[in-house]
Amino acid sequence: MDAYRSGDEYVVHFDLPGIAPDSIELDLERNVLTVKAERRTEYGDDVELTVAERPCGVFSRQLFLGDTLDAEHVNASYEGGVLTIRIPVVEQAKPRKIAIESTDAAKQINA
Repeated sequence: MDAYRSGDEYVVHFDLPGIAPDSIELDLERNVLTVKAERRTEYGDDVELTVAERPCGVFSRQLFLGDTLDAEHVNASYEGGVLTIRIPVVEQAKPRKIAIESTDAAKQINA
């Protein structure tokens, strides 16, 4: 998994080679995003397996989303064996400029 902030969103990539798109589940409950996937075997019961180095079965990972992320607008895409999740930053958490007022200029004009 790789995760990074890009502008006003967080991007998370999961490498899931050999995983069928219909076996990937994303669940979001109380700011916990759960990614669950299953890699199924491609061979039947009547084969003699010589080497098995590719893990099969169910895999899951949980991400705890902070209050600064917009859990209502999570997007996900799957391409080339990579699951990409995009999570926007909430408006209140985005950096903003604050105007500074000066009373010195008003005092000089009135003097």
